[in-house]
Amino acid sequence: MRRLFAASKHRNIAVFFVYALRRVDCPKCGVTVESVPWAEGKEHLTTTYRWFLARWAKRLSWEETAVAFNTTWDNVFRAVKHAVLWGLAHRDLSGIEAIGVDEIQWRSGHTYLTLVYQISGAKRLLWVSHERTEQSLRRFFEILIDDVKAGIEFVCSDMWKPYLKVIAEQIPAAIHVLDRLHIMRNLVRMGSTCHKASLLRGIQSSIA
Repeated sequence: MRRLFAASKHRNIAVFFVYALRRVDCPKCGVTVESVPWAEGKEHLTTTYRWFLARWAKRLSWEETAVAFNTTWDNVFRAVKHAVLWGLAHRDLSGIEAIGVDEIQWRSGHTYLTLVYQISGAKRLLWVSHERTEQSLRRFFEILIDDVKAGIEFVCSDMWKPYLKVIAEQIPAAIHVLDRLHIMRNLVRMGSTCHKASLLRGIQSSIA
């Protein structure tokens, strides 16, 4: 049976590869479909076209990329997913000496993402996970081999207790640096508390 592989779509001119994939009934593996150099698995976009869309999706929004090249948002999403998975499979995690751990609220209703960055040498995002729980951060350390974890000398984070617990558990030898925002916030809070206590003592002594 012939399949269509979208190779490009620009100015309303669509280009497709048409090819009938050969199938082999292997006694060990079962029915196996021929692999082709221009696409992977059941993907109907050629690999070159997916990389093309993924590169443009770095400059434009996914919706704008879909409109500009007369394709669908789903095709752009799958192209970006392909690029991300390729990057994860080929990235080099050696030489990481310092990381930053943070969370962002990405949707209303206190919906957070856990983020881990490399902040020494190459500045890059290493990990994104739903929520801001212990498991959200622990899954990041689970993808690291022992040598990589042992090489992390510094970690910067806020004072979120689930993060503090996992960091102490996974990289206990690393120097833990708290970010300036939370340090200043706590200093201001402590100063305000001390100021209120001082005022209260002054009022009590004047009454006495």
